[in-house]
Amino acid sequence: MTLRITVWNEFRHELEKANVKAVYPEGIHVVLATALREHLADAAIIRTATLDEPEQGLPDDLLATTDVLVWWAHKAHAVVPDTLAERVQKRVLEGMGFVALHSAHYSKPFMRLMGTGCGLKWRDAGELERLYVVNPGHPIADGLPEFFEIPHEEMYGECFDIPTPDELVMLSWFQGGNVFRSCCTWRRGKGRVVYFRPGHETFPTYYQPEVRRVLANSVRYAAPQSSSPYALGSPWESRSKSPIDAAGAGDLSLHETTDK
Repeated sequence: MTLRITVWNEFRHELEKANVKAVYPEGIHVVLATALREHLADAAIIRTATLDEPEQGLPDDLLATTDVLVWWAHKAHAVVPDTLAERVQKRVLEGMGFVALHSAHYSKPFMRLMGTGCGLKWRDAGELERLYVVNPGHPIADGLPEFFEIPHEEMYGECFDIPTPDELVMLSWFQGGNVFRSCCTWRRGKGRVVYFRPGHETFPTYYQPEVRRVLANSVRYAAPQSSSPYALGSPWESRSKSPIDAAGAGDLSLHETTDK
């Protein structure tokens, strides 16, 4: 199966800040796409999209033909329309994978999928980050050492306001003493969600080999697992198809007061 991957990026910092442009001159999305091509080769079709493109880069036809959506965001979360976040959430429930990177913990799609505030502690001091693989048998950890280090990164620290992950793959320790759940996964409907913490825009994190491997492994893991249909319906539709009504036990209107 050829995976259809879309890498989405705000592409705002790179155009507005010289120090970010120096690290990612063509945009973070280009570096992410290149990393995925290195590891996935002919097994994937990789497309990029940015916030200021028509329909925020994700028209219906592109989103409908995306198997895994990789999302980098930081300063423009509020600019993303609620309707787009809803469409992304719906696609995940239907089976699309969603990989949220770094500050995408505050993105509208990720917050909708988590159902929590997704807040955390942070400190931009360019300190050492050491990522420990705490679940070495997980597919996202394939090919990684017991731990690896990123020389300079923005610190994210606990408490991280997310639902308890279905799986915790990596835990970070920072030079300043903080720890953080840096690689987590969840299942939502038929889809898989991955959160991977590293990737502050002023540091060359996405050029690091271990990080690039995690990105590719995360996309493979988040890829759709089943082709069986997943029906999204309103509470009314679900209730109208309940066993009691299907058996002809009475008119639906007789049961309306049960929800009031």
